[in-house]
Amino acid sequence: MYKFEVYKDKGGEFRFRFKASNGEAMFSSEGYKAKASAMSAIEIHQEEHAKRRDRRSDEGRILSRPAAAA
Repeated sequence: MYKFEVYKDKGGEFRFRFKASNGEAMFSSEGYKAKASAMSAIEIHQEEHAKRRDRRSDEGRILSRPAAAA
C-alpha cells in the first residue's frame, strides 16, 4: 500500500513524499511553512486521485467525464 510521509527539510519547511508499496519515493512536494498546509495538500491529492479512479474502469477506459464548465 502506498503512503505519504511528511517531513521537515533543512530549510525548516514541511514537505511530503509519496512512497509506493515497495518503499520507493515516487515524488516529493514543494515546501510549506506550516505542517497543516502540507497535510491539506495531501488531502487534496488524495481527493483528486479518487475522482480520477472513480471515472475509470478496470480496463482503464473513462466511464464518465466531468460536466463542462458553463
